[in-house]
Amino acid sequence: MTAHEPAPDCTLCPRLAAFRQDNQAAYPDFHNGPVPAFGDIGARLLVVGLAPGLKGANRTARPFTGDYAGDLLYPSLIEAGFARGTYGAHPGDGLELADCRITNAVRCVPPANKPTGDEAKTCRPFLVAEIAAMANLQALLALGRFAHEAVIRTFGLRQKDYAFGHGAMHQLPNGLLLADSYHCSRYNVNTNRLTAEMFADVLAALSDRMDD
Repeated sequence: MTAHEPAPDCTLCPRLAAFRQDNQAAYPDFHNGPVPAFGDIGARLLVVGLAPGLKGANRTARPFTGDYAGDLLYPSLIEAGFARGTYGAHPGDGLELADCRITNAVRCVPPANKPTGDEAKTCRPFLVAEIAAMANLQALLALGRFAHEAVIRTFGLRQKDYAFGHGAMHQLPNGLLLADSYHCSRYNVNTNRLTAEMFADVLAALSDRMDD
């Protein structure tokens, strides 16, 4: 375990710890613990999501793996050159990230997929440590408003100075680039709030900015 990974039996958030215990009883074959980041610590891009899905990352122990969001996220990353291989919705699919790492603002699955602000605050030191450990980091991609706000708070910045918006690109005072996208959730995709083309456009713009 490192400073940017919670303990497997982390109890810092009582509600999430209790939910994990319930899931350990209901789904004994699931991971049922804090989900570690995926990808090389030396990557230039860090993708930040909301939290693990109950039957996605909480089951498979790999961010966005086995849930609906991964069906859009991973093929899009492959197409944009940030991953290689084939996404098979399980950790043994052989997919590899390329100059990219993926984590979540909250590492444990929350009830109803809705972490609280206090839980995000409690988990924030792990995101701070994650970012500090990425010596080559150039850019972050926030998937959804919750992740965006978590990143802004991580850097001690004011939310009003960096408004969330799909496709927004924020140059941060520390030199890092923060890109925003709507979350790759089932709801956003099914309602066409986020399409594959919209997400591809964000990744393409981000890649262009990183190549500058």
